[in-house]
Amino acid sequence: MLKLIRRIESRALILVIGVSGAIWGFFNLASEMGEGDTLALDRHILLALRNPANPADPLGSRSFEEAMRDVTALGGVTVMVLVTVVGILAFLMHGRRGHALVLAATVLLADVSSEGLKMLYHRPRPDLVPHGSYVYSGSFPSGHSTLSAATFLTLAMLIASLEPNRATKAMVYVLAMLLVLAIGVSRVYLGVHWPSDVLAGWCLGGAWALAAWSVLLRMPGRTELLPEPTVD
Repeated sequence: MLKLIRRIESRALILVIGVSGAIWGFFNLASEMGEGDTLALDRHILLALRNPANPADPLGSRSFEEAMRDVTALGGVTVMVLVTVVGILAFLMHGRRGHALVLAATVLLADVSSEGLKMLYHRPRPDLVPHGSYVYSGSFPSGHSTLSAATFLTLAMLIASLEPNRATKAMVYVLAMLLVLAIGVSRVYLGVHWPSDVLAGWCLGGAWALAAWSVLLRMPGRTELLPEPTVD
């Protein structure tokens, strides 16, 4: 029992450091963005994904561009709501009310914080290239990046906490991180966000996911801290 408590305390300390680091990263980016220090690198990366002879033309074929629109839709509000609702229902069906509550609260708080910060910073969308997707709100932070990081990372963490197999845990985390990475890159590729918007969204969404993990550490009924089964 003492060993278990120490492990929980150690993880809690790591989580506090992680959340603090993610929040610091977000506000540091916000400060740099507000002073215009990110603009040169933002422009360089954004244009690097475009045809030098025609900035209106993203690199790659038309089918690849359409595929990137499909990827970016995975981080949209509609898909995020569907994923969250399915996840909540699945946890409730398995008697995991705490897991369902953590997922619902994390996604809701991530969305509210993202929209509130967009209104606070009121950064215009990139105007260097035509937008490859419809946009209607401020640019900083990226809502798709924030929501996808908070939703997929939290969902992966919750699933992994109930899964005793280490390989399955690793697969769930890798898939979640690949989705988050792909969605963020697609926002820059389509010209609807500056790279610093996406990075800030990852920081914000990651902070909420880490906060959800800290809540999970105090919940009973997880397999993550149980010893691996032995075979006689």
